[in-house]
Amino acid sequence: MRQLARRGFVAGAAGVVAGVVAGVTAAGDAVAAPRQGSARHGVPSRQDAHGRHVARRELRGMWVATVANVDWPSAPGLSAAQQQAELIAYLDEAVERRLNAVIFQVRPTADALWPSPYEPWAQYLTGVQGQDPGWDPLGTAVREAHRRGLELHAWFNPYRVANHTDLSKLVATHPARLHPEWVLPYGGKLYYNPGLPEVRRFVQDAMLDAVRRYDIDAVHWDDYFYPYPVAGQVFDDDATYAKYGAGFPDKAAWRRDNTDRLVREMATRIKAVKKNVQFGISPFGVWRNVATDPLGSDTKAGVQTYDDLHADTRGWIKKGWIDYICPQIYWNIGFAAADYAKLLPWWDEVVRGTGVDLFIGEALYKAGDPAQPAAWQDPAELSRHIDLAADYDQVRGHVYFSGKDVVTDRAGTMARVVADHYRNRVRPPR
Repeated sequence: MRQLARRGFVAGAAGVVAGVVAGVTAAGDAVAAPRQGSARHGVPSRQDAHGRHVARRELRGMWVATVANVDWPSAPGLSAAQQQAELIAYLDEAVERRLNAVIFQVRPTADALWPSPYEPWAQYLTGVQGQDPGWDPLGTAVREAHRRGLELHAWFNPYRVANHTDLSKLVATHPARLHPEWVLPYGGKLYYNPGLPEVRRFVQDAMLDAVRRYDIDAVHWDDYFYPYPVAGQVFDDDATYAKYGAGFPDKAAWRRDNTDRLVREMATRIKAVKKNVQFGISPFGVWRNVATDPLGSDTKAGVQTYDDLHADTRGWIKKGWIDYICPQIYWNIGFAAADYAKLLPWWDEVVRGTGVDLFIGEALYKAGDPAQPAAWQDPAELSRHIDLAADYDQVRGHVYFSGKDVVTDRAGTMARVVADHYRNRVRPPR
């Protein structure tokens, strides 16, 4: 959904979604009264066998995006000491806001923020792809997060290779240059072809290197599988479909199977390496509209993950392939085409009885943005989201995009969330 990773949260939810969600805003901010002991009272709670309220474990997280220096580092080419100081500042901010998890982007564009034997150092560190920054960002992030009582979820993008289409701009040793047959241009970017078995195996190997070497708490993927549709452009995988697509009713079904294979195989391989490492995915907030599928949500979104990104997010939950789902419900309560108050219960029902944890991705970046609907000018909008979520017992936490918005908090929205709901620190669910 994002043009640049979780700027994609910006370009995705704010840019793509603004263009693809049919409809205009509705202020509607009425919510149901909270349960006794709900998040409105400062600490989510439950009653024990003796009727006493005890703190309920929940995830309180923030994404820290590295692609195009969205959040960190603030610019390429900073010294190692400056980069470390900025990273530590984000971790300290998480503690100050009484969060308990940081989702740190460590593989933004088929590269790495650790000394990977598979892929080059990310250019967002030094300004030069493949250049050693002189320190280990992922190793430092894991160590310093754990010192502060924070979980560190390592965020990987499986298929994006570059935010341009010129292979010659990649470092000479880049796997995409060594295997140009793996790569397809689309929408002004380069992607690995998800239909190639060797690609799926390679990207899994590259990500699993971090799982083996570091004490990460989770492997985290966002919403990029097959790329978001671009008008007038074709993702040209016809030759791959001709080679591997026999037995499927159409290309869309074959593509969904490719994505299913990536998720299922990665889930199995993560647990084989380290059983305690979680596997979580943060998809675009709409699986399918009810007009498309009776199992879908009461929405009118122009993008549906099942149909357009070939990602059956609902199916992955029902099959138990993932440990948590964190849908990006990046719309306000009452938004006509994709109402937060309608999507929240839909996801709550989907995960019920599956053992998959449900966390909600929150669009903090919209708060106070004058280009956003009126609801986002009210500092209490996200606090109302958490009030509403307290009435759905499958919701086990919230994650905020993105780190710089947690820090700057231009509308005081994050401060309101903390004051209303995060008065004390709590432990994550697992």
